Amino acid sequence: MAAPRISLEDCIAVTRDLIAFPTVSRDPNRDLLAYVEALLTRHGIGCDIIWNAEKTKGNLWATIGPAGVPGVILSGHSDVVPVDDQIWASDPFALREADGLLYGRGACDMKGFIGVVLAAVPSLVARDLKVPVHIAISYDEEFGCTGVTSLIDRLAVMPVKPALCIVGEPTSMQVIVGHKGGGMYRVAVTGTSAHSSLAPTAVNAIEYAAEMIGFIRSLAVEHVHHGPHDHAYDISHSTISITSISGGTAMNIIPNRCDFGFDIRALPEVDARAVIERIRSHAASAILPRMRAVAPEADIVVEPIVELIGLSTDVDHPAVTFMKQLVGRNDHAKVAYGTEAGQFSVRAGIVSVVCGPGAIAQAHKPDEFIAVSEMERCRAMIEKLAGILESTGLNW
Repeated sequence: MAAPRISLEDCIAVTRDLIAFPTVSRDPNRDLLAYVEALLTRHGIGCDIIWNAEKTKGNLWATIGPAGVPGVILSGHSDVVPVDDQIWASDPFALREADGLLYGRGACDMKGFIGVVLAAVPSLVARDLKVPVHIAISYDEEFGCTGVTSLIDRLAVMPVKPALCIVGEPTSMQVIVGHKGGGMYRVAVTGTSAHSSLAPTAVNAIEYAAEMIGFIRSLAVEHVHHGPHDHAYDISHSTISITSISGGTAMNIIPNRCDFGFDIRALPEVDARAVIERIRSHAASAILPRMRAVAPEADIVVEPIVELIGLSTDVDHPAVTFMKQLVGRNDHAKVAYGTEAGQFSVRAGIVSVVCGPGAIAQAHKPDEFIAVSEMERCRAMIEKLAGILESTGLNW
């Protein structure tokens, strides 16, 4: 008996259910995971949930098909960005369909993809798959891909690893083989205060922070002029940007504290941590001695807030060719934003690509949407994948 066709209507219905869970990153995803677990249970599929310490958030892992055979991961994150201070035309947590578009927080980033995957479960279960399909649903992706770490740790020691991971971020169903890494960092400059008329007796934290910012800016310019460069990216070089700053209390007080943040988006071949060490070394050798000559307690601390792992998948790998066949287009690209694919690839050792429905330009905005036509293209891709995994399995 032939497996049931994956229904576009079911894809939309499940996506509607998922959007109704307000899984903003600062809040739990427990209720959404309970919904997914119940859906899987109805079709005879068990799942593992790796909970955080508070048991408020978790990563879900489920397998359909034979164990002990390298299969395919369909991976998506459950969390969404806040809607605070955004003006929406309708309730962001109630899917609204109009003119071929589906509106709602997370519609494209990335509950639309997860909705298609979960709607495919009845068809996948009915098939005699030669290799398994794994479903991975993570948390705290919007906090710098931090939540998925516990799942990655488990996959890294699996005796038989999956052959491919498809991270369904919105790419308009184009195969993405690379993205930048890097991270976000905070610099805390501690000086000493004095009345501004006695400036030389104090350590002006803002002025020394300005020197640090100037040095970091020089590193950014160095990458512009000397690379490395990869012209497959919109911005061909690594970038370093100062993104926030605060300090000072009054116009006539020498400030004893200045904090600033910066962001690195590094090509996969650039060691972002080595860049950070250059910044720390410059602080220790060129700036701190002058600060401590006035006040021994003065300090400069550079600490990571989030560190991102880049993705660099060989375009000649058979998995990339396989993906292009699935989506019916022969091009590929690289993107500046980060995803969990870097962790699946580098830390778990699983060949990974990013490919999913919807446009990244719609993510995080008011009235976020995904086109029904994109959902259909994703549905067709999953249906084609299921057919291949049933008939021949993977050939690499």
